[in-house]
Amino acid sequence: MFKFLHAADVHLDSPLRGLERYEGAPVERIRGATRRALENMVRLALEEGVVFVLLAGDLYDGDWRDFNTGLFLVKQMARLKEAGIPVYVLAGNHDAASRMTRSLKMPDNVRYFDTKKPESAVLENLGVAIHGQGFREREVFDDLSQKYPAAIAGAFNIGLLHTCATSTAQERYAPCTIEGLCRKEYDYWALGHIHKRQDLSVDPPIVFPGNLQGRHIGEEGPKGCVLVTVKNGKAATREFRGLAQVRWQRCVVQAEAADGADRILDKVETALRRMLDDAEPELFAARVEVKGSCRGHGSLQARDQHYLSQLRARAFELDSDRLWLEKIEFKTAPESAQRPVTFEGPIEEFAALLEELRTDAAKMEEIVGTLADLKRKLPIDLTQGEDPVDPTDPAWLSNLLSQVEPMLLRQLLPEGGDE
Repeated sequence: MFKFLHAADVHLDSPLRGLERYEGAPVERIRGATRRALENMVRLALEEGVVFVLLAGDLYDGDWRDFNTGLFLVKQMARLKEAGIPVYVLAGNHDAASRMTRSLKMPDNVRYFDTKKPESAVLENLGVAIHGQGFREREVFDDLSQKYPAAIAGAFNIGLLHTCATSTAQERYAPCTIEGLCRKEYDYWALGHIHKRQDLSVDPPIVFPGNLQGRHIGEEGPKGCVLVTVKNGKAATREFRGLAQVRWQRCVVQAEAADGADRILDKVETALRRMLDDAEPELFAARVEVKGSCRGHGSLQARDQHYLSQLRARAFELDSDRLWLEKIEFKTAPESAQRPVTFEGPIEEFAALLEELRTDAAKMEEIVGTLADLKRKLPIDLTQGEDPVDPTDPAWLSNLLSQVEPMLLRQLLPEGGDE
């Protein structure tokens, strides 16, 4: 019996996007999270007494800002060397894009697989054969796995592969099929590239461990690696082990039953308190989403900054060390049975225009057609990413309208008027 670790997509020192724009953000803790996750992986390998570690690509995130990134990795690999633990590594698409990687000398317990053709590392003392090929260039569109060698008889065969597999959600890097991997008759496939943890097959195990540390809200939930125990020539157990210092997490609160904006805040606080019951991560970076038709819709939208500040204050009171609200989104709507406010004069005309836009698809499409040029002028960090701005999408515009309407009407109403 022996154990090994399967990890991937470390993205060491990955740059953060837009983090500083949030007041009170724990910038340094999040910026160092990928390093802490790698340290946690090395600690786990030492504590569990694994006989080797597999890293299935994307140790880096393209070129480093300086050599400190590479030196940190060398230090962690040296800790494994001192314990006699070899590390088998593939270059992924991000590693292939790094020029500095090629000039870094790693400890001799670290073996990189060839990038020109598949090769095998045979561990005779364990009866293990590891087969793999790294990325020579950032864009590899061929199925690398089809040229992997046949399984070595009598050995525990592992395929190490950086691939999008069958996914179409990400760029099509080294795609492959489950059937094609199974035909190799390997005992375990250690995959990388997809950041979501998933098992594509149980027999044989074809596993994406996910990345060690989530880097933004699109990579939410527990992150870490897989600890594999081999008995009698089979992968007897596969245990996910959480390693992330920071967990990105959505906190979705349904507001339908809430009687007013303050009650909605109470529901959010209850949900955050429940989330903090999970003791694993050192820090939660939470995105709060309040949804549903509710009586407090008008107040939330018209006085959004007031309620945003109230929620952040409550988060500090709950646990200022472990909880940071990365973003708060009020995606509510007015109650259908709520009596509409009666307007007069120009405000009545404006309210009628808003209602027409909300119900007239042709009118909305007409507006969308005038905004194509605006979209081209927007910065790329607004039109791409986790929360893209798309003024040419009718659904996006409709949602925006429901958010800004109460605020606009509140500003136009006479002082003391109801929103």
